Amino acid sequence: MALPRLTGALRSFSNVTKQDDYSEELDDLMNKRSKLHKQLMSSELTWKKIVKFVEDSLDKKEQQSVNGHLRTILQAAKQIVGAENGQEAIESGAVFLFKTFHMKECVGHDETKAIKQMFGPFPSSSATAACNATCRIAAYFTEEQLTALMRIAEKQNGDDRVFFGKNIVFSFEMHDLDHSEELPINGEAAEQKTISLDYKKFLNNHLEHFQNCYGNNSDCKSLEKVDDSFLWCEVGKFLNESLKGNPGEPATDDLCCTLYEMLASSKSGDELQNELFELLGPEGFELIEKLLQNRSIIVERSLSWPNDYKLQSLQERCKKLAGDNTKPSYGCQVTIQSEQEKLLMKQCRREEKRIARREKRAGEDGESSGEGLICFDPKELRMQREQSLLNARSVPVLGRQREMDFEKIHYPHVYDSQAEAMRTSAFIGGAKMLLPEAIQRENNKMYEEVKIPHSEPMPIGIEEKIVYIKDLDEIGQLVFKGMKKLNRIQSIVFETAYNTNENMLICAPTGAGKTNIAMLTVLHEIRQHVQQGVIKKDEFKIVYVAPMKALAAEMTNYFSKRLEPLGITVKELTGDMQLSKGEILRTQMLVTTPEKWDVVTRKSVGDVALSQLVKLLILDEVHLLHEDRGPVLESLVARTLRQVESTQSMIRILGLSATLPNYLDVATFLHVNPYIGLFYFDGRFRPVPLGQTFIGIKTTNKVQQMNNMDEVCYENVLKQITAGHQVMVFVHARNSTVRTAMALREKAKNNGHICYFLPTQGPDYGQAEKQVQRSRNKQLRELFPDGFSIHHAGMLRQDRSLVENLFSHGHIKVLVCTATLAWGVNLPAHAVIIKGTQIYAAKRGSFVDLGILDVMQIFGRAGRPQFDKFGEGIIITTHDKLSHYLTLLTQQNPIESQFLESLADNLNAEMDPGLEKHREQLVIEVGRKLDKARMIRFEERTGFFSSTDLGRIASHYYIKYNTIETFNEHFDAHKTEGDILAIVSKAEEFEQIKVREEEIEELDALLNNFCELSAPGGVENSYGKINILLQTYISRGEIDSFSLISDSAYVAQNAARIVRALFEVALRKRWPAMTYRLLNLSKVIDKRLWGWTNPLRQFSVLPPSVLTKLEEKNLSVDKMKDMRKDEIGHMLRHVHIGLKVKQCVHQIPSITMEAAIQPITRTVLRVRLNITPDFKWNDQVHGTVGEPWWIWVEDPTNDHIYHSEYFVIQKKQVIAKEAQQLVFTIPIFEPLPSQYYIRAVSDRWLGAESVCIINFQHLILPERHPPHTELLDLQPLPITALGYREYEALYKFTHFNPIQTQIFHTLYHTDCNVLLGAPTGSGKTVAAELAIFRIFNKYPTSKAVYIAPLKALVRERIEDWKVRIEEKLGKKIVELTGDVTPDMRAIAQADLIVTTPEKWDGVSRSWQNRSYVQKVAILIIDEIHLLGDERGPVLEVIVSRTNFISSHTEKPVRVVGLSTALANARDLADWLNINQMGLFNFRPSVRPVPLEVHIQGFPGQHYCPRMASMNKPAFQAIRSHSPAKPVLVFVSSRRQTRLTALELIAFLATEDDPKQWLKMDEREMNDVIVTVRDSNLKLTLAFGIGMHHAGLHERDRKTVEELFVNCKIQVLIATSTLAWGVNFPAHLVIVKGTEFYDGKTRRYVDYPITDVLQMMGRAGRPQFDDQGKAVILVHDIKKDFYKKFLYEPFPVESSLLEVLSDHLNAEIAAGTITSKQDAMDYITWTYFFRRLIMNPSYYNLDDVSHDTMNKFLSNLVERALIDLECSYCIEIGEDNRSIEPLTYGRIASYYYLKHQTVRMFKDRLKPECSVEELLSVLSDAEEYADLPVRHNEDQMNSELAKHLPIEVNPHSFDSSHTKTHLLLQAHFSRAMLPCPDYATDTKTVLDQSVRICQVYLTFCMPQAMELPQNYIYCNSHESAVFLDPSGTNKCSLPSWNNFF
Repeated sequence: MALPRLTGALRSFSNVTKQDDYSEELDDLMNKRSKLHKQLMSSELTWKKIVKFVEDSLDKKEQQSVNGHLRTILQAAKQIVGAENGQEAIESGAVFLFKTFHMKECVGHDETKAIKQMFGPFPSSSATAACNATCRIAAYFTEEQLTALMRIAEKQNGDDRVFFGKNIVFSFEMHDLDHSEELPINGEAAEQKTISLDYKKFLNNHLEHFQNCYGNNSDCKSLEKVDDSFLWCEVGKFLNESLKGNPGEPATDDLCCTLYEMLASSKSGDELQNELFELLGPEGFELIEKLLQNRSIIVERSLSWPNDYKLQSLQERCKKLAGDNTKPSYGCQVTIQSEQEKLLMKQCRREEKRIARREKRAGEDGESSGEGLICFDPKELRMQREQSLLNARSVPVLGRQREMDFEKIHYPHVYDSQAEAMRTSAFIGGAKMLLPEAIQRENNKMYEEVKIPHSEPMPIGIEEKIVYIKDLDEIGQLVFKGMKKLNRIQSIVFETAYNTNENMLICAPTGAGKTNIAMLTVLHEIRQHVQQGVIKKDEFKIVYVAPMKALAAEMTNYFSKRLEPLGITVKELTGDMQLSKGEILRTQMLVTTPEKWDVVTRKSVGDVALSQLVKLLILDEVHLLHEDRGPVLESLVARTLRQVESTQSMIRILGLSATLPNYLDVATFLHVNPYIGLFYFDGRFRPVPLGQTFIGIKTTNKVQQMNNMDEVCYENVLKQITAGHQVMVFVHARNSTVRTAMALREKAKNNGHICYFLPTQGPDYGQAEKQVQRSRNKQLRELFPDGFSIHHAGMLRQDRSLVENLFSHGHIKVLVCTATLAWGVNLPAHAVIIKGTQIYAAKRGSFVDLGILDVMQIFGRAGRPQFDKFGEGIIITTHDKLSHYLTLLTQQNPIESQFLESLADNLNAEMDPGLEKHREQLVIEVGRKLDKARMIRFEERTGFFSSTDLGRIASHYYIKYNTIETFNEHFDAHKTEGDILAIVSKAEEFEQIKVREEEIEELDALLNNFCELSAPGGVENSYGKINILLQTYISRGEIDSFSLISDSAYVAQNAARIVRALFEVALRKRWPAMTYRLLNLSKVIDKRLWGWTNPLRQFSVLPPSVLTKLEEKNLSVDKMKDMRKDEIGHMLRHVHIGLKVKQCVHQIPSITMEAAIQPITRTVLRVRLNITPDFKWNDQVHGTVGEPWWIWVEDPTNDHIYHSEYFVIQKKQVIAKEAQQLVFTIPIFEPLPSQYYIRAVSDRWLGAESVCIINFQHLILPERHPPHTELLDLQPLPITALGYREYEALYKFTHFNPIQTQIFHTLYHTDCNVLLGAPTGSGKTVAAELAIFRIFNKYPTSKAVYIAPLKALVRERIEDWKVRIEEKLGKKIVELTGDVTPDMRAIAQADLIVTTPEKWDGVSRSWQNRSYVQKVAILIIDEIHLLGDERGPVLEVIVSRTNFISSHTEKPVRVVGLSTALANARDLADWLNINQMGLFNFRPSVRPVPLEVHIQGFPGQHYCPRMASMNKPAFQAIRSHSPAKPVLVFVSSRRQTRLTALELIAFLATEDDPKQWLKMDEREMNDVIVTVRDSNLKLTLAFGIGMHHAGLHERDRKTVEELFVNCKIQVLIATSTLAWGVNFPAHLVIVKGTEFYDGKTRRYVDYPITDVLQMMGRAGRPQFDDQGKAVILVHDIKKDFYKKFLYEPFPVESSLLEVLSDHLNAEIAAGTITSKQDAMDYITWTYFFRRLIMNPSYYNLDDVSHDTMNKFLSNLVERALIDLECSYCIEIGEDNRSIEPLTYGRIASYYYLKHQTVRMFKDRLKPECSVEELLSVLSDAEEYADLPVRHNEDQMNSELAKHLPIEVNPHSFDSSHTKTHLLLQAHFSRAMLPCPDYATDTKTVLDQSVRICQVYLTFCMPQAMELPQNYIYCNSHESAVFLDPSGTNKCSLPSWNNFF
């Protein structure tokens, strides 16, 4: 259907065209604009025309020299105009200079005056250069040629121009125009003619034009009907009919005048019909039709009969009206049409005429048939219009349809006068038609000015009550000290901000005191964490996100000062201010920028706990959502809201914003309840009301524009100064500040107004003048005496502060500054002027409009709250931008989301796998993109995303996904530095940087002077330009061009980040050369030094001349280290500098590395790397924390990295020269390579690196391992094979499993020793029972001993066997552990002793005196593969001693070893005297339940964030592998059990059924929870998640175990001890991280591989599962190691060497060893001796010849015996062979103490020791060296020490001995312990203390050697106390009185 003819006005509130989408429209518009721009450009002389003129007129040779002169003119123009004004202005200036000088030979007075008038003060040398160059050019041409050139413009014919509308503020679709092109306004041409109603002007200007436009093709009616009075008559008729004599009707004359003006204008018919309709309304339909049809004739006739009376009076009225400017002109709009629209409109018009003709025929009834016909009935139209106006109320400004009626919903805290006004008729369809009332407009040749007066303040409401500070609580009064009361806005929001937890959005004008509102919410948060008058600072973090670094710095100062009385730490965390992990932890409030906080929350720097501790997030300037940085803010808020939702934790969000129209949308986005937390204050609440003036300069000539701006700026400055006000003028470049200040001063002098500007000569003026004269800034000194000054970020800090100070004291009248002043410093003035709105944006690579935020911020500085009644903001822009800023500043533009543009990058950062397929197609598209770029793995079928290394790196370093695609395409292992820079230059981050013609010359110079590497692409291409700028930046080259300086800073900032990302990519790809190159290159960019320069250039203290000499002499750092300072001084011919150079040389970080290698198998090497720092620490150079290094092992032949890691050398390690040990494994291949390199490179310093060579020449690989025992395919044996009913009754199954069937005969029917290696879960316990039953059957009087490595395992066996063996079989069982020591009689009567290795070692040491030890017939050692563990030596000694005892007593003792699958089982079997018949070593894969293992690697140098990144995959693993079956999750620490459980709950919270893991009725569970003590456990059990660790109360542990075993809860999170301690199989086992924190070495170390195997062994339940699953989450660099050893068994090596002395001492004390030869023989009994022969290199033995071996062992024995002798334990005989035990040696052996402890006691225990000294000696015992000092416990220890009576060394809070000391003190003082871990640690300390105190006593009375073991009485001051070894009554009444 053809569209009916509706005017634009009607369309704006009907929906006829709403749905039409004209796709061509935008292009069409841009084409029209560019054509018009070209037309305007062609109408005047331009630089291009001059260049073309030269090219056309001269031959090539002459052209070259003339081009040189042209360049000189351009250069001169650049200096006069200023580079910061852009190329167009410079070229325009050059044209002006050319015009000025083309007929002149020198710079005369007139020329100087003209230039000065146009540009202000200028360098005379530039003018002279331009004049000379112009003269030389003019010499090539005749005068006629030059005159012709000057007249080029006049030849242009301007009559046939297409005029073109603007100012579209029309229809609720809110067409958003692109303001990038300059357009003439309302059809004005370049000459800017003003429209007036003077007939003569009309005649001259328009007659010809209208004949052309309308004369030929207008559809006019016959001329006879239209005469000169036609207009008059028709208007009269219309007024009579429509108004029927209503009062206040417009006079016919007035209306005629207006209509005539409109018809005579140059607007098209369509534009006119819109305006006429708005003027006349629906009643004037017919009149509009007549006027338009006869338009040209009305105008022509009126012009051709000027004598007509009516027309004369009309003319007079028009003139009068034109002169009388008091009435506002009628509102008018413009429509913009695409070609498509024009065609449609033509169709409409044809249709219309047809209808009109039919209407005439049809007569008055006006009805017509046919669907295309529409009747225009005025009444109908009026009704439609009124209806649509009613509807308009509910149509929001945004296009989204929302059911909302303004009248119905009233929000209590929204003070929005505009919303009220939107109900008036001035608003149609939600779009604004008129500007505010009382507006003043001035329109002249130079500019158009719109003045909006300041609004009146909002009257105070009845309910408003001002809040006085004295009424606040103590915290509030402390913080707001010095203030009497809060202002109005603060008082209105006070209740919600200070006393509730509600999210809030506060929209208020700049300067309304929003910072104090933020402070109210901060105080509310702090008050929530006050307990008994103390602020719990570690419970919360507050984050304040400010949009600019300058603002962040200001806010940090403000909050720091205010919160100081509360002891709250506020720190800035921005690109400029980095904080260490410790500093972040110690800070309560962080002030940061959106990007920085985004990075922090993406990476979770240091600890996930950081983002989890955030309780309040304050977002300043939320309206930034609309800007480029909006997506960052959006993803921050989205991430926070997701965290709130998933963790069910409370994070309060406070949004602070300037006034914005769609505050409701923003409030909804921030999850603000609009009835409580939404506060909107419009301009009436501004503390100082603001008057706004908008001035649009009309000329399009750039130079003229600048001149006019200066002129207008000066007029406005003068107006303010004469009224006695100070003024700030804001410009947009640093150079412009000086230029503008000089120009204003010059104008003031020339016009004789300078007297108004001079500073007032007050009492302190003299002092101010002195201060200024002391400044090094020449311009500052020059400008100040005249009352002017400048301020920009390029000035020194002290100069800026001085200017701020002088301005606030009134000594400076006019301050010219850049926008940084508005953001960073709160310095108000009465009036602010923004001069020009074009600002260079490096990010865009072009000039852009000044952002509305900057304008608002600058205007916010207008008006000084204490002094002014109102402030004034003036913005001077170009005419085409006038309406843009008008609409923006009258709050017309809603803020929209910019998120879509960067969805790919933000989504990559979040990587949330919960996105199902039915979610937006958008996400799928982005998923595919990221998948293609290898940044994620996207499984479209399930909608699951999983992150990849590449994706993580991109997210980490903020790299765009297109850049990653570029990397994928171009990046490989063999690129040079030049290639890398070329790749970086092509990154998408730089896509907006363009090459401008004017820059090419300078770029060429930079390329030649500063580029050390080639720059592909050259100066013509943007990537070449980027490369050149980057190299120039590194070379510290000087750049002239303003745009290049800006681009260079942008390139450098981004390139550093991109190179870092590439470094990580190369490291992940394991390319050594490339990794090294990239790490160096990233440092090169950071330091701005090329890698080949001397590393000493990194020190700013050394003068450049010295550095140059060093490079000339080719002095390397190593050479200088060996030279003396005077030698260096002489070489540099500068004696005194030698010391400084020497100091610097020693401050360059340097390390020495020593590597020891141990082959584990023939393919795996363990490397122990000792790193010793070798440099001097200086806090100013190195900071206060540590120096970070990268280390990697590279294979030079295969060009591959086998291992890499990041480590930090701490300050205290450097000062103490303390070595650090790294242990890692690397693969090795046969044939052996000649060598590997270990390379360490500093992360920060150039030239700081070290290489260590691992040589394989003397490496002996261990023997190949014998094959495994094959599992035979046997018929399962029934349990009846036992032959005893009572044994059979013990088992619930009927048949033995395949492994048990195969070993049954050997175990049950023979006495030979057995080694059984089988995977965990194979039923090895049954095997042990079979061996025990044999003893019961054959040797009923003998004893069986079962040794389990952990107390927990012993307890498990005891609980099981107490029931099955003791009760059912009637055999006596005793437990023998540190916790339980039965009396001798019980042991003597026992049939089965269950014990731990240490306990049995202690007992069997005195085997000669203990008959029950000699009665042992079988020794069953469970988990014998733990020989390789640190507790392994004890097992070795026990077995060796057992063999020794059996050889002495001649009673065979059967040894049964139970183990996981072993690699070197044969060695172990040989040592245990096991023949082939007794060796069963099955493959790891031979499990009763097959196991499926998944290993996932996770990157990240820091442990805690790495653990956090494993939480989501762990949750996913449960979802995928075991959605309903039991799951065991193993973690390394108690803290991790809690964190992991809470994270899993957070993920559950997002599911449909959050309690899906709870398998029992909730009410039942609640009953269980009531009995639980641990608060965290109460929470987790409710979700079906249990926690299990040693810190739990015994009863809680039991509860959890029962719930899990009975499948009431699905998930159990446990520490690794549970793997050994309790046999809880599960369907799925997740090992979350394979490292634990080792308190001894104070770092994270790997679990023994046996522990990991043990954990995995818990997967798969024999009764229920046909398959078990294990998911191992490891640090990615260890993934290969685990892959290897989880599938093939791990060889067991001996650890005896480290503790050989203690074990030798025990044997010497027992009398087993009496000479050195005995000691040698004793060693040959050990497992260590077996392995020494099989794997010599592991033990640092070079070859296995007899002599070497003898020498090696002799040395070992000698060293061990010397140690013992030094510890007073033994005495070596005079023959140097025999050995005698001493008393102290016997004490050490008897009480199981280390010899070092005994030595310390002997040295330090004196009769006169005080209690304090005794306690110190006790806590320094070597036994306590293993007490863990966990992460951050040094701080806890420091806190604990403050509450205890005895002081400890304040520098040793991270020492195990200090912690022991504190725990003992706390125990005696009954002090509160900081955490549950400390309670467990106290138990450990007290366990050990029993033995040590016994030794104390023995030392005091040496004769009391034979002490009873159970009790000792400690001599005390007042009373006796006993320490009960059973642990049941340890110091049950601890106090200081009864300590000793």
